[in-house]
Amino acid sequence: MLKESLTISPRFCGPSRSGNGGYVCGRIARHVAGPATVRLLVPPPLDTELRIEASVDVVSLRAGDTLVGEGRSATLDLDLPMPPSFADAVIAAQSYLGFTTHSFPRCFVCGPKRQKGDGLRIFAGPVKGQGIVAAPWVVDESLATDGAIDDEFIWAALDCPTAFAVLPVEEGKAVVLGQLSAQLLGRVQPGEQCVVIGWPIQIEGRKRMAGSALYGASGKLVAMASAIWIEIPAKTFPAED
Repeated sequence: MLKESLTISPRFCGPSRSGNGGYVCGRIARHVAGPATVRLLVPPPLDTELRIEASVDVVSLRAGDTLVGEGRSATLDLDLPMPPSFADAVIAAQSYLGFTTHSFPRCFVCGPKRQKGDGLRIFAGPVKGQGIVAAPWVVDESLATDGAIDDEFIWAALDCPTAFAVLPVEEGKAVVLGQLSAQLLGRVQPGEQCVVIGWPIQIEGRKRMAGSALYGASGKLVAMASAIWIEIPAKTFPAED
């Protein structure tokens, strides 16, 4: 059994006091061959030594005796909508809901209070007449190793657009990532002009399901994902400025 330690830097937060779900799922999925499903059971703590344990069937992330998340092999079967052009994604991002109301404005992926080069700044807004959200994404050099972006940042990029595909929720509610399944088909380069899309799949009680996809500058599909978001009382997390 593989065992290694992991500490999540505050840079990679979702809510200000816990790790971004997509990033953390990607770190767990490093140890799963091929497409993976990662389920998060508690908010991943920041600046805390965590433990990854990988066996043949499952990869676990633990904080002491607490199980934070589990990853397994998966198969994805998604009907992908047609993506917009980069220029049209730029237009869609101007109507990003998070510019007016955002539960976690410092989120590493979609927080409007994160600066360029620090957060991913993926602001997925509605594409007129298509029933999807889309955002442009220019990959920052700080996310790359050996000239290509690390896989956990692709997982992160696939995360938040699925939330904005199933938002808004009623006042006093928020959504948190419960599960993310992803398949990576390629890599992207620093400075590359990418497009990320998200679309709703189903709402079932407190569960909101959505899909996402990442396209490179050539228009080629780089990665796709499906997510399950869970409605919670907004007061579960402290209000953030």
